[in-house]
Amino acid sequence: MPDVSAVTAAALRTTWWRVRDYAAVLRWQATGIVSRVDPDRLRHPERPVGPPVVLVPGVYESWHFLLPLAMLLHDQGVRVHVLPDLGVNRRPVAVGAAVLGRYVVAHDLRDVVLVAHSKGGLIGKLAMLREDPDGRLATMVAVNTPFAGSVYARWFLVPSVRAFRPTDATIVALAAEREVNARITSVYSRWDPHIPAGSGLDGAEEVVLDTPGHFRPLADPRLHALLLDRLVPGRSGATPRR
Repeated sequence: MPDVSAVTAAALRTTWWRVRDYAAVLRWQATGIVSRVDPDRLRHPERPVGPPVVLVPGVYESWHFLLPLAMLLHDQGVRVHVLPDLGVNRRPVAVGAAVLGRYVVAHDLRDVVLVAHSKGGLIGKLAMLREDPDGRLATMVAVNTPFAGSVYARWFLVPSVRAFRPTDATIVALAAEREVNARITSVYSRWDPHIPAGSGLDGAEEVVLDTPGHFRPLADPRLHALLLDRLVPGRSGATPRR
């Protein structure tokens, strides 16, 4: 028979994690709404270093949602590009991948590093496979991406969320494409309320963060260190794998 006190403690712990996760969402969304940061400013830091970065947000996230990451990288001299044409990213993954592919060509970007959150990682992987004939997209760091879908998606009627069902055609097709995984780093939380099966990706580098949640890991210092180590020349101390 399970220990009632242990079960209760676990339930309270995960409830607290959820509350903090959604509080972070509200804070970041509010920051994005009031922000007056011009995407052109992000593309042109005072002293540019390293490869260009394109940020790809998750479902129901505009580019503003990733503004804290954008500013972190921009302040270190990284050329940061965002995708206003995605809107709040409700359209199919294939549409998002096409938007990304067109943007990279229009701005003549090369050796691009994608930094994606959640659905953004699916968009990034599909773009690497089908929207990049010139080899402009070099690598991707995907944070809490449902590469194998989420069992919870089946309970939603909204198409933009049902698209994450493990049986969805796009999810299945992307999972079958494994060669590109070697160019992907999948960073994910040890507990993700939206993706209970995790964000493991066969053949990819995987980094497991201690910060619980689906959104709060975007602020994890270990993720920030990983990005800066890879994007800013001269930084030392590679982030360890797990």
